[in-house]
Amino acid sequence: MLRILIAAILLLIWQAMAMSGLFYQDVVLGLPDIARGMARLLLDPDFYRNLWITVAEILAASAIGSLTGLVCGMVLGGSRILERAFERYLYYLGPTPKIIFFPLMILWFGVGPGSKVALGALSCFFPVALAVAAGMREIPFILKCVGTSLRATPLQKTLKIYLPAMRGPVINGLRMGFGVAVIGVLLAETKLSNQGLGYLVIQNYQHFDMQAMYALLIAIFGLAVAANTALSHWADPNHR
Repeated sequence: MLRILIAAILLLIWQAMAMSGLFYQDVVLGLPDIARGMARLLLDPDFYRNLWITVAEILAASAIGSLTGLVCGMVLGGSRILERAFERYLYYLGPTPKIIFFPLMILWFGVGPGSKVALGALSCFFPVALAVAAGMREIPFILKCVGTSLRATPLQKTLKIYLPAMRGPVINGLRMGFGVAVIGVLLAETKLSNQGLGYLVIQNYQHFDMQAMYALLIAIFGLAVAANTALSHWADPNHR
């Protein structure tokens, strides 16, 4: 109820700003204009084609970045030697804006979806790897000894001991990784692309179609909220 009230207040403030005359009316649109833009967007078949392209790129980037980050994090967290040798570089590169690598992604994977997936995967990799490495170090030593005493294979240890024991850090890493993968893909689409939601946003901005641009931003925000809600639902043990 509180969230609904806050959202209603924010909408009223926005509408008051649009009607105040203090801002350029074609930039700060009123809610009816934004609603018309949303209706036009939802009736446009081209929107759904570009939506599917962006969703596919985000899912591919998240899958690749999460899997490689999971493996790398477990290797680093399970070896003191590798941790001391390489983990510091992950901490150095983690906060670096990944968009600076986009020219390399274009050279390696072309201007199509491959470069967007690559940038999203690179963005996703670091938070997952660092979270998993930290989780590996928090696993009680006795659990590792149990796996060894039972002569479990590395795969059995991973699936039956390690992953359940560090479920919290893994879930947090996956959520952060997914979030930055979304940012990476959309940012890449705004830089060089001829398809996807990021491309549509920058095209409408360049043509000063504010109704369509606001509608697209709302659609992207709704997509991100829905995905985060789904991840939270999946991570909640009470819903399993």
